Amino acid sequence: MYFASIDCGTTNSRVYIVNENAKIIGQAEKKVGVRDTAIHGNNQELKKGLTETFFQAIEAANLNLSDVLFIISSGMITSEIGLLEIPHLWAPAGIEELAKNIKKVHDLSIFPVDIPIYFIRGIKNKYDPQTTTIRSVGRLDFMRGEEVQVAGLFKLYDLKPPFVAVVLSSHTKFIPVDESKKILGSITTVSGQVYEAIVKETNVGKSIREDSDFDEENYFNEEIVNDAFYWIKESGFLRSLLLPRFMDVLLKTKWYERKLFMESLIASEDIKAMSQLKEFDFPSDATFILIGPKKRSLVYEYLLKGKMNITNIFKIYKKQDIDYLSITGSLHLARLAELIK
Repeated sequence: MYFASIDCGTTNSRVYIVNENAKIIGQAEKKVGVRDTAIHGNNQELKKGLTETFFQAIEAANLNLSDVLFIISSGMITSEIGLLEIPHLWAPAGIEELAKNIKKVHDLSIFPVDIPIYFIRGIKNKYDPQTTTIRSVGRLDFMRGEEVQVAGLFKLYDLKPPFVAVVLSSHTKFIPVDESKKILGSITTVSGQVYEAIVKETNVGKSIREDSDFDEENYFNEEIVNDAFYWIKESGFLRSLLLPRFMDVLLKTKWYERKLFMESLIASEDIKAMSQLKEFDFPSDATFILIGPKKRSLVYEYLLKGKMNITNIFKIYKKQDIDYLSITGSLHLARLAELIK
């Protein structure tokens, strides 16, 4: 038996063809996501991109469409700017609730391929829609896709909750999970999108782009991270974003030093959001699980240990391991829902 797993995000989408043991047989990736819907005002580009990526993955697996039993999908694909808006579950929610609430769709107007899709719902923070005001809007949050990664964590790793999963992607998302394996909610920032916007849309971007052959992925300098943290506290986020430009024009610095400085600025601003974890009555000595690229994970690990006094940190940064979180989590939920016998 073969299945397709679609991970549709804000800016990128991936399709994996896997067997019942979650082994990847074929895969494809495309820079298409729900941001395209927001830009174009409709989801036609998203449909087209996902369809092309789906068939590329099948071709890579050397299979035919008839060989694939169904698609299972999570992420922003179930948002109002995805393929089909499906309401979130209320937090706290566990793996069993996620499995029970999977939604089956077989409709060519939604996804133009003749195959059933099972959509996994996201989770939203608990609140009262009747009484919540703008004053308390900062307590609101939701996730689409990360809940599947949490399911993958439980399946792949011997982790004992409580823990906080920290997903480092187009957003940073802090996800507290309690002793009973319930997802209590989330705290989200737009860290990755801010970084991409700075690179592409500001003159600061020039100062942090690669201009020589240097393996910056393995470059780390504690002093630079500390300096970035200092300037965030001293001058605030917006002023600090300009500093790599000054480092470029006025000081003798390398592009990879300026890039690390920018990454550290964003991470330093990011961890301020962690103060909201107290609203979940969460223990301060819980394990933190960093899920994201190696360089970014190292910056967050350093700041969490050195500035937030968090000692129990576990990192998942290899791309294959991160991919398997979603794939394994999706199939785990499919089995609990008895979609796979």
